[in-house]
Amino acid sequence: MDKCSFCGREKKETNLLVAGMSAHICDRCIEQAFEIVKEELQKKGDFDVSKIKLSKPVEIKKFLDQYVIGQEEAKRYLAVAVYNHYKRLMQTSHKDEEEVEIEKSNIILVGETGTGKTLLARTIAKMLHVPFTIVDATVLTEAGYVGEDIESILTRLLQVADYNTEAAEKGIVFIDEIDKIARKGDNPSITRDVSGEGVQQGLLKLLEGSVVNVPPQGGRKHPDQKMIPVNTKNILFICGGAFDGIERKIGNRLNTQVVGYSASREKDRIDRENLLQYIAPQDLKSFGLIPEIIGRLPVLTYLNPLDRDALRRILTEPKNAIIKQYEKLFKMDNVKLSFEKEVFEFIVDKAIEFKLGARGLRSICEAIMIDVMFDIPSTDEKTVKITLEYAKEKLAKTNIQRLKAA
Repeated sequence: MDKCSFCGREKKETNLLVAGMSAHICDRCIEQAFEIVKEELQKKGDFDVSKIKLSKPVEIKKFLDQYVIGQEEAKRYLAVAVYNHYKRLMQTSHKDEEEVEIEKSNIILVGETGTGKTLLARTIAKMLHVPFTIVDATVLTEAGYVGEDIESILTRLLQVADYNTEAAEKGIVFIDEIDKIARKGDNPSITRDVSGEGVQQGLLKLLEGSVVNVPPQGGRKHPDQKMIPVNTKNILFICGGAFDGIERKIGNRLNTQVVGYSASREKDRIDRENLLQYIAPQDLKSFGLIPEIIGRLPVLTYLNPLDRDALRRILTEPKNAIIKQYEKLFKMDNVKLSFEKEVFEFIVDKAIEFKLGARGLRSICEAIMIDVMFDIPSTDEKTVKITLEYAKEKLAKTNIQRLKAA
C-alpha cells in the first residue's frame, strides 16, 4: 500500500501523495519541507549588506505611520538615521576612492511614558535587514556587581544574528530606559553608584566604536570562557528614556536665558504645556548623563505627549490597534465583536485621567473585556456588542488603584 516515506501516512489519509523512484511524499511533508528550506535560505541571506534594498527616509516614515500615530518629528529623525546607517553599511562594503569615512549618528529619544519610544524601535525592526535588538538599561551594573555587564548588550545582538559576528557588527541596538542610569547626584556618596555613572562610563566604549570581548552565552565573564571579539564601530545605537522631571531643568534654563527688554515676549512664545520640545544637550547633563555620553549621542529628539485626539486614533487606527487585536481574538472563535463609539471616548477619558499615555489604553480595555473574553468561548454566541453602560459597569468593579499602578 502506498504511504508517505517521511511521516508514514497512508494515501487515504492525505490530500496528495507524490510518487518518486522508490519513495513517496505527502502534501503535509511537502509544506513542512518548503517552510524549512525557506527559513534556511532566509538565514543565509538575511544580513547580506550587498543585497539590502535601500529604503528612502520618506518610505521608512510611511512604514512607521502605519503603526505609530503622531510623533512626526521623532519619525523623521529615526528615518534619516536608519537610512544613513544603511548607506554607511554600503560604504563599508564598497570602498570609496575619496576615502571619506561617514561617522554613525547615534540617537537619543526623550519622551514621557507611553508616548511610543519602544514602539518606534520595534516597528523599525519589522522592516530592517540588519540584526536588531532591544535591551533594558535598568538591569546593567558595573562589572563585578549583581546585574548584567555592559557586554550583555552585544550578546543579545550576537544571538539575534545567529552568532554571525560580521552581521552583528552592522546591526542596530535600542537601549531603553537610558535615563535610569543617570548619576544620582553631584555630591559624593558613601555607597558606589554601580548602576549609574559607572554604567555610563562602560557604555562609552560601545557607543564610540571599539573592539569588545563578548561572552557568547551572556552572564558574567569567566577566565576560561571563550570570548567573541565584536567591533562596535558600525553598530547604530538608539537610546530612549522618559527622563521624568527633566521639564524642570528645561524650564530653569529657559527662564535664565530670557533676560532683557524682550523677556516678556520670549516667555509668551514658550509652550509651557510641552517643554520637551525645547530640550537641549545641556538639559541631559543637568539630569545626570555625563558629557562624554551626550557627545556620543549627537542626534537628540523628543516625543510629544499624547493628546486626546492621538489617544483616540491609537485605539482604532494603526495596523496593530488594540481594538483590532480584540476583534481578531474574537474572530478566531467565530464571534463578531463590535463597540459603541461612546465606549472609545470613555476609554480615552480614563486613560487621560490615569496619565499613562497609550499604555493605559490596554489596561483599561483588559479591565472592560476580561469577563466577556472568559465567558463567550463557552457559549454559542456569534455576535458581541460592548455598550457604554457595560464598559462603565465593568470598570467600576475593577480596582482603579491597580490600574493606576499598572
